[in-house]
Amino acid sequence: MTQTTDTERDAVTRPDGARSVTDAHRASSPNGSQAGGLADATIDAAGRAALDRPVVPLRHPMRWIAAAIVLVVLLNFVETLFTNEQWGWPAVGKWVFSPAILTGLQLTLVATALSAVISFAGGIVVAIARLSRNPVLSGLAWGYVWLFRSVPLILVLVFLYNLGSLYPTIGIGVPFGPQLEVPTANVLGDLAIGVIGLSLSEIAYASEIVRAGVLAVDHGQHEAAQALGLPRRRQFVRVILPQALRSIVPAFVNQIVGLLKASSLLFYVSLLDLFGVVQNLSSTYPTDIIPLLVVATLWYLALTSAVSVVQYYVERWTARGSVRALPPTPFQRLRAAVRHGAGRRPGGADRRAEAAAAERAVAAGTSTTNDRAI
Repeated sequence: MTQTTDTERDAVTRPDGARSVTDAHRASSPNGSQAGGLADATIDAAGRAALDRPVVPLRHPMRWIAAAIVLVVLLNFVETLFTNEQWGWPAVGKWVFSPAILTGLQLTLVATALSAVISFAGGIVVAIARLSRNPVLSGLAWGYVWLFRSVPLILVLVFLYNLGSLYPTIGIGVPFGPQLEVPTANVLGDLAIGVIGLSLSEIAYASEIVRAGVLAVDHGQHEAAQALGLPRRRQFVRVILPQALRSIVPAFVNQIVGLLKASSLLFYVSLLDLFGVVQNLSSTYPTDIIPLLVVATLWYLALTSAVSVVQYYVERWTARGSVRALPPTPFQRLRAAVRHGAGRRPGGADRRAEAAAAERAVAAGTSTTNDRAI
């Protein structure tokens, strides 16, 4: 018994760790080597047999049932698109690239682009004022956000459209003193009213997005920038804002999509954007109401999809400093799936190859382990 115990202790405490307590038991008995060899052979045979059996994935019948129901509903809807003549697809093809529609689309793009740029720049200014230690700037910024988040956009547009009735002239000068005044109608045209109205409302939301992104930056980054002796403006432009963009971009692009759809309200201030042109043509051609609405829907879908593609690549660009390797694009993932997924066979062949690789690694004395082979 003492000899067996000593042998076990030696096997456990060997530096190379190549033998175990079970090996010590086998070595201490007369038939240990033969029994151990038979056991190893049995284990190897059972392991190879297990590797030859194909892996059966876990079944999810409810998922397939739900997918089948959704697919049936979708196919029924698609069928109505082609069998219901009221959709008027020939008329859709006639109107989709008509000059009137393209003119309204151009106005929509111009108003959305100008409002997006102004709202982002104004949002940064209001966010900085909101984060300022100056109580006047902070209070005014909070009041601006509170006001324009509370008032509906259509009310802002209609109010600006009738601003000439309230202020026939607008000017700047010394309070209660001489003023430089011009007629309101000469300054604020229809497009200017639309862009200003959209921008005033969007600045309030953009400022909260920018403020949340700045607050999401780790405080250690602020301390590191201060330790380098950078001026506060340079700290914000070169250190804080680039890192905050990772949080700002997704939310702000959502705001741009909402701004694109909100531009349809410009019709109520006498601007013939895409929706306004569709409305006018619907009143002129009452038999083409549905096709014209379909045309507007298709163009809004196309514009939103384009903005989403731009958002994806901008997010990849802003993520360069936060990840070791950029994630593959959808086209890269599709190409990799076609290249590697088509020739791969599940089951025994791949598992035998992995088992052989694991045996070679063990024979070479390495400690790498393939979990799937085991």
